[in-house]
Amino acid sequence: MSKVLRIATTWLDGCSGCHMSFLDLDERLADMAPHIEMVYGPLVDAKVFPEGVDVTLVEGAVATDEDKKKIRMIRDRSYILVSFGDCAVTANVPGMRNQFKVKDVMKRGYLENSSQNPELPSIGVPHLLDRARPVHEFVSVDVFLPGCPPPTEAILYTISELLAGRVPDLKGKARFGA
Repeated sequence: MSKVLRIATTWLDGCSGCHMSFLDLDERLADMAPHIEMVYGPLVDAKVFPEGVDVTLVEGAVATDEDKKKIRMIRDRSYILVSFGDCAVTANVPGMRNQFKVKDVMKRGYLENSSQNPELPSIGVPHLLDRARPVHEFVSVDVFLPGCPPPTEAILYTISELLAGRVPDLKGKARFGA
C-alpha cells in the first residue's frame, strides 16, 4: 500500500447523500490520508477535472447534456470508475421523472409550482435529456457500489480494496436502498 491513489469524486444528477456518507468515514478518512490524494470533488478547490485519476467515485444519474459530456470526459481521465450509489447505478430518484415528457417536467417545476416570476429558464440551466439514465449506459463502469446512500463501511471497504490493488467484491456489503 505504498502507492498513493489519486482519487476524485463528482456528482451528476443526485442529492449529494453519497458524498455525505463518504464524509461520515470521519477519522477513518484521515487515517487513509497518507495513501490517497483527493484531486477533484466538491471539497477540493480544483476547477478542472484532472488527467490520470486512479479512482473516480461518480454519484448521480446522467440526466442532462452536460452530465453526458462530463461523464465521458471523466471516464477518459480515470483508470477506475465507480458508480457511487443507487442514482449512478440505476438512475434511482432522478429516474422517477422518466415517466413524464421533459416539457411537462419543466412546466411543472418552473411554471405551475412557482409563486413568483414563473418562466422557463433559458440561461444557465443545462438541457434535460429525455430520460435520466445510469452511468453505465454511457460509459464503462469498473465497480458498482449501490446504496441510497452506500453505507460508510461499504465505502471504506471499496477504497481499502482499491488501495490494496484489488477489485472490491461487494456481495453482502452493500445493497440497493440501504
